[in-house]
Amino acid sequence: MHIAILVTNTDNSDFAKAHPSDGEKFSTLLLEQRPDWEFSVFDTTNGVFPQDVTAFDGVMIGGSPASVMAGADWISTLEVLIREMVAARVPVFGACFGHQVIAQALGGRLGYNPDGWSFGRVSTEVVEILPWMKGAPEAINLYSAHKEQVIEVPEGAKVWSKTVGCPVGGLAIGDHVFTTEYHPEMSPEFIAALVEELAEVVGPGVAARARASLAVDADRALMGDWMARFFEGAR
Repeated sequence: MHIAILVTNTDNSDFAKAHPSDGEKFSTLLLEQRPDWEFSVFDTTNGVFPQDVTAFDGVMIGGSPASVMAGADWISTLEVLIREMVAARVPVFGACFGHQVIAQALGGRLGYNPDGWSFGRVSTEVVEILPWMKGAPEAINLYSAHKEQVIEVPEGAKVWSKTVGCPVGGLAIGDHVFTTEYHPEMSPEFIAALVEELAEVVGPGVAARARASLAVDADRALMGDWMARFFEGAR
């Protein structure tokens, strides 16, 4: 299968340059599950979008420190593309910013986490087992780094996971839209480095709780398997 990765990360800092790009993170995650898949990466923040999304077997939209609610031109262009993809039933997966921009593009509403930063590892309850969720546990551990979140879901969307402070932890629409508020693409090494990088930004209390949460790894392989099965089932 050939998957398009739409990069939305606006971080060009030395920290970002010292770690794998989001395109690398997402392709690595899926290659761990499906070594023969192909990926094409598009930097949407610089106005680079696929000419024909229907040429791909699926699309992934990643995270970003940018706010979906900011209304930048590239975000508006991305929302138009999302609506076109959904109308054409191109399988679309979104993580964090990707989850939020998909929801907003399709009529959902965004807001702020009442508890402020969600950072580190979280356990999110699986409240709806979707067809591609083989071996679904009662809760799945994923890495988190967000303040903004979906507060009203688009029409026809199912909530498949919820977390304390974040009742819309993930969405699905039919068999062609699958999202999570969290970051399956992040490795344990990267999230640990990110916690230290953002410690002053999030504050000492949030940073301390995030560090402590990393004593348990996220369920990276399980989520990667679900993502691969999602694309296979949708196509």
